[in-house]
Amino acid sequence: MNFIICGCPMSSETALPVSLPRYPIATALALSLAAAIALGVSRLSYGLLLTPMRTDLGWSYLLAGSMNTANALGYFIGALAVPALMRRLSVWRLLVIGSVLTSVFLLLSGVVTDAIALILLRLGAGAASASVFVIGGVLATRLGSMHREQAGFLIGLYYGGTGFGIALSALLVPAALSAAPRLGGAHDWQWAWFALGIACLLATAIMALPAKAIGEIPSDLTSKSEFSVKDFGFALAGYFMFGVGYIAYMTFVITLLKQQGMQAETITLFYTLLGVAVVLSSRLWAPMLDRFKGGESLAIFNAIAGVVSILPAVTSAVPVVFMSGLAFGMVLLSAVASTTVLVRHNLPQESWSSAISVFTVVFAFGQIIGPALVGWIADGPGGLERGLFVSAVALFIGAALASQQKALS
Repeated sequence: MNFIICGCPMSSETALPVSLPRYPIATALALSLAAAIALGVSRLSYGLLLTPMRTDLGWSYLLAGSMNTANALGYFIGALAVPALMRRLSVWRLLVIGSVLTSVFLLLSGVVTDAIALILLRLGAGAASASVFVIGGVLATRLGSMHREQAGFLIGLYYGGTGFGIALSALLVPAALSAAPRLGGAHDWQWAWFALGIACLLATAIMALPAKAIGEIPSDLTSKSEFSVKDFGFALAGYFMFGVGYIAYMTFVITLLKQQGMQAETITLFYTLLGVAVVLSSRLWAPMLDRFKGGESLAIFNAIAGVVSILPAVTSAVPVVFMSGLAFGMVLLSAVASTTVLVRHNLPQESWSSAISVFTVVFAFGQIIGPALVGWIADGPGGLERGLFVSAVALFIGAALASQQKALS
């Protein structure tokens, strides 16, 4: 029997290490720091820095949004490169190198002010973080295979690490901005990038040994499987629209709340709770993911995200805004998990890697388009409110498309 993960097949004799990790939950929690670095900190922390950087550097919303577009483009390039890199480097080495490079790119973002240089650094951070997130997912899947009775919970803990990163960013960035006047320097926001980079380096150090305990994938096994894209056309289209809509909300919602006059402490609490909701979501939706075999789960997540993403654009009432953040956090990574579950329900194991790779590429395309599109619209007369309405429309379209995806016979 062969196991295929990210295009690299493994025989059953070599797939798993001889010695299993003694503490699987602790190992999964340590590994979840990969997701925290790759998404929660590297990409989604930028929403907290958009306003101070835009105000200080005189950016348009289009330019400000393009920073996360560059990050998503880098992620797309990095995701395409991961299979080739896995054939040349050990999985653990690739994970650590990617984590360190991501940290360095974040640190360097606090050194420069030129827009082109910052875009290139965001591009580099996206490319490096792609290997971190993908390899972390590979190792989480393998850890679940070693402890099958806890597989869903362990994999959910990994993806929930994105919420840890969001919550950490929500605490670190305001603290760094507050401390910046005492620390000196020309631009307060630079200290926030330094804090985020150091946090990622510390997370890498904590993650490294537990990740190594999970074991390696033989690097000389490189044959790939294929799957039919047309069989998943509606799900792929729905996932693309989710990528467009979700990243626009996560990029601009903090800026909108600041424009509406929300206090800094309240915004910190809002973003922290959003991150906590991401962590808790893996348990909430598990029964639904097990039940539906087609695109129903992805459609539901798109629809919920569409509804709650409109709320900050129509009211600044704190309870409603907090409900928006909590609900959005609950579906954020669950939509990603739903595509993995869709593939697992409908394809043989040897095709999982190819299918998930295609879903990853489509999702990355959506994330490339979303921030720049909404930023361009926000520069117009409707402002950020109109931009969030556009992101909601993208999510509703995604819900309609995903709902048409049927389970394969």
